[in-house]
Amino acid sequence: MARKKRPGFEEALTQLEEIVERLESDELTLDESLKLFEQGVALTRLTQKTLEEAEQKIQVLGEPLKLDAEAEDLPDA
Repeated sequence: MARKKRPGFEEALTQLEEIVERLESDELTLDESLKLFEQGVALTRLTQKTLEEAEQKIQVLGEPLKLDAEAEDLPDA
């Protein structure tokens, strides 16, 4: 069975916006609403994970900068 391609961050946000609009339309059955809600939860988890990964990368990249700044604050020997 072929696995669905994971959407990128921006695509996931667009899909979430579309889901919210559809859920707010009051034109869906309960089953349709539940399916869309489940999709929205999955997309929310995906975007949250993507943001957490980006934050970790930023922290890792920023660490040497912190060390360099701290070294500059040390008095000369």
